Amino acid sequence: MAQNIEGKVVVVTGASSGLGEAAVRHLAADGAKIVIGARRLDRLEALASALSLGADAAVKTDVTQLTQVQALVDRAIKLHGRIDVIINNAGLMPHSPLEKLRVDDWNRMIDVNLKGTLYGIAAALPHMKAQKSGQIINVSSVAGHKVGSGNAVYSATKTAVRVISEGLRQEVKPYNIRTTVISPGAVRSELPESVTDPDTAQAIEEFYQKYAIPADSFARAVAFAMSQPEDVDINEILFRPTAQGY
Repeated sequence: MAQNIEGKVVVVTGASSGLGEAAVRHLAADGAKIVIGARRLDRLEALASALSLGADAAVKTDVTQLTQVQALVDRAIKLHGRIDVIINNAGLMPHSPLEKLRVDDWNRMIDVNLKGTLYGIAAALPHMKAQKSGQIINVSSVAGHKVGSGNAVYSATKTAVRVISEGLRQEVKPYNIRTTVISPGAVRSELPESVTDPDTAQAIEEFYQKYAIPADSFARAVAFAMSQPEDVDINEILFRPTAQGY
């Protein structure tokens, strides 16, 4: 079992596929107790069954709804009496040039990528403060460090995740809470499927086919941050495929 992971109670959003699913599989193998949330309950339940997480470990969760994120965290508290880690992973990436005015896509990114992360923090933080321990892992992106043509709003939401994570890091020092933001490059997931602009979708698909690396790369980054001794706080991890230039 990986050091400092076995027995930890972990909540993961966006756990039904991609990065979230990979993290769940990796942490379950390391002995964590995991409660998983996503909108697709059937896929969550199949994952929970495959990993023997328990019948109540899967919770249908739309991260744009604070009450649903709170219910996800409350399930972990009910089942295990505490929450040691929350991974705010749910996200989407409908890139398009600003001039196309895909306002609905802008709003979805703000609601899921930014508000969803804040809601995860809001749900977990009171419990971690009371425990005087915990770790909040937020998922940003290479796009949170670097803006590209066609991804301005996505980059804005992922930059905001980094800014919020740094503010949180400074504020939770009295409670012995650790904070980590992980910024992946092109990793195989369903993110490209969220692109609604046809021209952009083709370019993104070609980019991912050329460069994307397996989602387990993200899972290993999560495990690295979690497995450190309690007096070590890994605040930020940025990684890309070796071949990726952007």
